[in-house]
Amino acid sequence: MVFATILTGLVPSFLMVALGGLIRARLSENAWQGLDRLNFEILFPALLFVAASRRPIAVSEVVQIGPAVWAILLFALLLGWLARPIGPERFLDFAGGWQTVWRFNSAIALVASQTLGPDAVGQMAVAIGMAVPVANLLAVAALSRGGNLSLAQTVGKVAMNPFLLASVLGVAVGLSGLTIPAPVMAPLDMVAAAAIPIALISIGATMNWGALARMDRFGTYISLSRLVLVPGGTFLACLLVGSPDGLAPVLILFAALPTASAAHVLASGFGADRKLVATLIAQTTLLSAATLPLWILATKAVF
Repeated sequence: MVFATILTGLVPSFLMVALGGLIRARLSENAWQGLDRLNFEILFPALLFVAASRRPIAVSEVVQIGPAVWAILLFALLLGWLARPIGPERFLDFAGGWQTVWRFNSAIALVASQTLGPDAVGQMAVAIGMAVPVANLLAVAALSRGGNLSLAQTVGKVAMNPFLLASVLGVAVGLSGLTIPAPVMAPLDMVAAAAIPIALISIGATMNWGALARMDRFGTYISLSRLVLVPGGTFLACLLVGSPDGLAPVLILFAALPTASAAHVLASGFGADRKLVATLIAQTTLLSAATLPLWILATKAVF
C-alpha cells in the first residue's frame, strides 16, 4: 500500500519529465530558457505563496517544526559542501548542484505525507512553509556568490529574489490568519497550477538522459546525500534525541524527499549549468521511487 501510494504520486512527475525529453526538439534553446525565466519570475513564486498562505499557521507549530527543519537543511548543506573537490570547477556551476542537496520537492512531500496519517499532511504543510524561505535564502546566497557579486550585490539579490519574497509573504499571511478573498486567490491558483508541469517538462527537455545510466562521482554523492545520508542522520537524531509531539515521521519524510524541480529554475536564472542541475533533479526524483517507501516503512516500524 505504501509503495503504491508513493508511486502513484511520482508517476505523473516521471511522465512529465519524459514528455519534455520527447518534445525537446520542438522548441529552440532560447525558448526553453524563456520558459525557465517565466517560471523563475512568476509561476513558481505564485506556487510558493499559495502553498504557504493557504493554511493558517499556529505560532506553536512554527516553534516546534521550524527549528527542526532548519537543522535538517543546514545538515544537508554541510554534507553537500563535502562534494566541492569532486564537483564542477566553476563555483557557480557547483553552487547550482550543491543546492540540490538541501532543496526538496514540496509536491511529492504532500503526496507522501498522506501515508503517515491525517495529521501528517497539515504538519508537512507547516514544515514546507517554514523551510522554503530558508532553503531559498541559502540557495540564492550560494548562487549569488558563485556569480562573483559583491557583498552588497549578493544581499540585494537575496532580498529581491522572487522565490524568497513569495515564501516570506506566504508564511506571513499564514501566521496572520487572514483569508485572501477568493477573486484574488483564483488567478494566483491558476498561475501556480502551471508551475510544476512547466518545470518538469523543461527538466526533461534540458537534462542529459544518458547521464542517468552513467552517474559520475559528483552525481552519485549528491543523490546519496539527498536520499540516504540526510534522512539517515535525521532518523538517528529523532531516535536518540526525540522529537516534539511525535513529529519524527514527518521530519524523516521531509529529509528523505528528492530535490525540488525549482532548483533547476533558480540555477538557470543565475546562469549556472542548467543541464547539470536538471540531471541531478531527475536522478534524485527517479531514485526516490525506491528510497522514499523504504524510509516510510522504517519510520512506521520504529516510531
